[in-house]
Amino acid sequence: MIERAAFEAAVRAWITEAARGFRAREGRALCVGVSAPQGAGKSTLCERLIASLAEQGLRAATLSIDDVYLTRAEQAALASKNPGNRYLEVRGYPGTHDVALGERTLDALSRLGAGESMSVVAYDKGALEGAGDRAHPSQWRAVEGPLDVVLFEGWMLAFSAVEQGAFAHDPSLGWCNERLRAYEGWRARVDQWLLMRAAPIELVIDWRIESEQRRRAADGRGMTDAGARAYIERFLPAYRCWSIDVERRVRGDWMLATLAADRRVVELARHEREK
Repeated sequence: MIERAAFEAAVRAWITEAARGFRAREGRALCVGVSAPQGAGKSTLCERLIASLAEQGLRAATLSIDDVYLTRAEQAALASKNPGNRYLEVRGYPGTHDVALGERTLDALSRLGAGESMSVVAYDKGALEGAGDRAHPSQWRAVEGPLDVVLFEGWMLAFSAVEQGAFAHDPSLGWCNERLRAYEGWRARVDQWLLMRAAPIELVIDWRIESEQRRRAADGRGMTDAGARAYIERFLPAYRCWSIDVERRVRGDWMLATLAADRRVVELARHEREK
């Protein structure tokens, strides 16, 4: 078992090594993809990494795939056009993001220059009684350049489409699989990957319920326990379909952490591509 502090230190050192001199060579920030199950603590990890990388003299910022969900109106229209597809009744699955907005935002962050700043799009998950909606621009956060590292995080960021024949039993999931191909532009922008997985994947149910409990305690908004369970259980088919051996399908260096129920790391593996 690897304590969280030791895990974070290993990740920080790994990113620091890659980021040194990267911007000078490439003319942009290093993009680290953080792909981890919902509730695994990836957003908290990214916040802590920003602080610890700053101690190493490196400026970092985050972008979450959640930030670029479709607006609630767009999401409702998508569901209406695909009646019977239960995966589109909620946000989260492939097809429910503004992929082009994500690409533009990621590119702008990566190339933000000295003396430049930008507002980063945000999503308010607590809006509309937990249904969520894009936050008003007045709530978007400001980021100042230049950046050395962009931490790009999301639950399905490293997933890629599989053969369509796997969906004869579930054509609705097959629809989402086809939309996943449009996300290749996101994956292509990632220089190296921090991958996290739950063992077993059903741990995500309790993690999501805990996350919503914290959100309700913080601002009185968010899903009920029953609502959170119903929401997250819709994602189990996605994990079972797309997360298997995901490390074999990503490009670039990767670090893979396997998490226990308490989110401590039980196994940590690392792979470097041939130079």
